[in-house]
Amino acid sequence: MKEFLLSDPVTEDFFLFLKNFGHVEILPNVGEGFYKFEKKDCFSIKGLVGDTTLEVRFIPEVMDITVKFLYALFHFYGDGKPDIKTLKQREAGMEKRVNESLYGK
Repeated sequence: MKEFLLSDPVTEDFFLFLKNFGHVEILPNVGEGFYKFEKKDCFSIKGLVGDTTLEVRFIPEVMDITVKFLYALFHFYGDGKPDIKTLKQREAGMEKRVNESLYGK
């Protein structure tokens, strides 16, 4: 598990943006604005809207591959104009490498 300290507070829009790349869920029983994101075989993110930290849990065997994609998500969202098409291309390449590493496919 890694904790990421962000320069700006997490927004609900960030978690809505993540829906393009995995499963997002709001956890109402934990607190108002608490979200969870899961990218199968890669990582999960938990965070509270308005906070400046996110908890990220990586699959250890592929962390070296998936952390680069996580940084791309932060970067492309952070500039205010996320390029979904480019991120989808990066996602496809990352998923291919993850599948090869985990499953030999």
